[in-house]
Amino acid sequence: MRPIHTALATLVAAVWGVNFVVIQIGLDHFPPLLLSALRFVAAAIPAAFLVGRPKVAWKWIIGVGLALGVAKFGLLFTGMDAGMPAGLSSLVLQVQAVFTALFAALLLRERPGRVRVLGMVVALGGIAVAAVDQGASGPVLGFALVVAAAACWGVSNVLTRKAAPPDALNFMVWVCTVPVLPLLALSLLLEGPQRDLDALSALDWSGLGVILYVAWISTVFGFGVWGFLLRRYPASSVAPFSLLVPVFGMASAALALGEPISPLRWTAAVLLVAGVALTSFGRPARAPGRPVVASAARPATGPVGEVLPPESEPLAAPR
Repeated sequence: MRPIHTALATLVAAVWGVNFVVIQIGLDHFPPLLLSALRFVAAAIPAAFLVGRPKVAWKWIIGVGLALGVAKFGLLFTGMDAGMPAGLSSLVLQVQAVFTALFAALLLRERPGRVRVLGMVVALGGIAVAAVDQGASGPVLGFALVVAAAACWGVSNVLTRKAAPPDALNFMVWVCTVPVLPLLALSLLLEGPQRDLDALSALDWSGLGVILYVAWISTVFGFGVWGFLLRRYPASSVAPFSLLVPVFGMASAALALGEPISPLRWTAAVLLVAGVALTSFGRPARAPGRPVVASAARPATGPVGEVLPPESEPLAAPR
């Protein structure tokens, strides 16, 4: 990659890592489900007028929108609101690569190779260490909700694999329109109209900045640059930069929020990043008499639900 493009890939990883700190700040202004809904309103509604009509069937857009936008982000924001630290959330969420590989094996009959199986074991070991660390310092419920969010991300990856969108930006913009009404309805039901009205009436520049960051900088800018890089280079060249996301997430949380990074958390980070790398970039198993096929277990993206265009994958595999 050219130096300028290497810098852009690193910048996107930093934007996505810092996004967890911004979300944590946003949760001081808004209830979690309302914040998630506002993110999608700000990101998707204007962009939908710029990307043209959807290029895949609506069943895939709705399926991914519910799994990714409603379930994954709803659980993530709620987990962080329940006490899951921003830095640890950026790390634990990466276990989505393991869930993607497992769901692909169960639903798509894609056999993981030995390297990927090893990666799953290593990553799950990192999750176990992170659970011990969180259990010793904070509520376990938030941790469980973020792990559940990672599982929902895995489901959305497999659905995206089936959808095989020819234009990833077009696909993601339309996917982002789906969660708006369900999240608003869930917020009214679970968080209450009075709490939502109080948050909206107290909107200040800080709260507005949070919404603009998570919607336009993290989602639109981040995904736009990532898609640009994937059109110029093989995914195997771009994807490793996504492993920097938890590094930036934990570092920015420590600097901005004063979150401590214990020895256990460092251990969990090493295990999770190594496990995700093995799971994401190992080759699938070769069935007897058949060529190697693409796998959905190659996330190659950051923590905001981005997907790879099929033509950008060396094995033609969107996640």
